Order: sequence, then C-alpha cells, then structure tokens
Amino acid sequence: MRKVNTMIAMKTKAATAIAISIGLALGGCSGGTQANRGLESVNQPVVERTNYMIDVQSGAGGLPITEQRRLAGWFEAMDLGYGDRIAIDDPMASGATRESVQALASRHGLLVSDGAPVTTGYVEPGFTRVVVTRSTASVPGCPNWTKKADHNYENATSPGYGCAVNGNLAAMVADPEHLIKGASGTGETVIMSSNKAIKTFRDKAPTGQDGLKQTSSSEGGK
Repeated sequence: MRKVNTMIAMKTKAATAIAISIGLALGGCSGGTQANRGLESVNQPVVERTNYMIDVQSGAGGLPITEQRRLAGWFEAMDLGYGDRIAIDDPMASGATRESVQALASRHGLLVSDGAPVTTGYVEPGFTRVVVTRSTASVPGCPNWTKKADHNYENATSPGYGCAVNGNLAAMVADPEHLIKGASGTGETVIMSSNKAIKTFRDKAPTGQDGLKQTSSSEGGK
C-alpha cells in the first residue's frame, strides 16, 4: 500500500511539473511581444538627416570665381532639390560670402538657412564651410511577416499593420521633415491676388447676356 501511494505521488508531481513547464512556455510565447490592441500602427516613419559639407576659400569680397565654380559643380553633383537645406559656417560672418552662396543656391530654387548644424572638425582660417542637410524617411521593420498563424486571442492588429500606408507616405512625401512638423506659412498675404481672381469672375459678362444666336434649320449643307 505504501508503494502504491508513493507511485501515485510521483505521478502527481510529474504531471504538475509538466503543466508548469507548458504554462511557462505559453507565457513566454505570449509575453515575448506586446500586442497592439489599438488602431495606431506601431510601424511609423522614421526621418534621418545626413549632413554633407565642403570647405571653400573665402575672403572679405566673398568667394573667388574659381571657388564659385567648384561650389556650383558640387551642388550639381549633389542634385539639389526640394527638401534640401543649405547652411554656411563662416567664422568671418561675411555678408559677401553669404550672397555668393545664395546666388548659387537660388539656381536650384533653395535659400540659405540661418545658422549651421554641428559638423565634425573645425573650419580653417580663410575658409567657409557649406553644409547641405538632406533628410530621408523610411519605415524600419517593414514588411513584417513574423506572425505565422491566423489565431488572434488578444484581439490585436497584425505585426505588419500600417506598413503599406506609412511606407507609401514615407516614399511619396516631398519633404521628409514635414513628417515631423508640417509646413508653416511664409507670412505673406495673398488677399490681393485672391480678390483679383474673384473680381475678374464677377465682372465677366454672362454668356447669354446678348441673347441666343439666331439660327435657321433650313440653312446648312443641302
């Protein structure tokens, strides 16, 4: 009788240990990833900035012609476009140098920004550093096909939820910086131009003011 009771106790302990191990395994599987039960996607666009710089010789009179040509060629090689930002780091803070850089940047439809980002190294005397900041947007981790089953006990969205929409948004936005902060107005008023268009529309004579054009059904190609 004592042996039977010992065997039953051993079986009970073994069953309990197996149940605990299975529970820990299931708990590890469900607790490894946080379920997203909301409608806001976890996969969001990430904006990265990269600074490109070139040092050009400068003086009291601005940039020499040779340096202007070199800077113009660098701008062409960078294929500057909408969304790029140009800044200058000039120890002399020369207005002539800024005007020279601005004249070259205006060929690409860009303006020179106030202030310059922090870059590596320092600017040598007699030089001005021109910095082009370019931003790119992407959605890391997409597409996400980590889920291998269709069961959804947590009533959560799929791991790849939002990849398509946010990925297309990141690829199509003209200026990735607008994903962080939307475009702000320039402060210029457009009341005069808008009122001019409205006045032209209102002052235009109706097409039927002079009556309908008289036509005869007998006239024609008979």
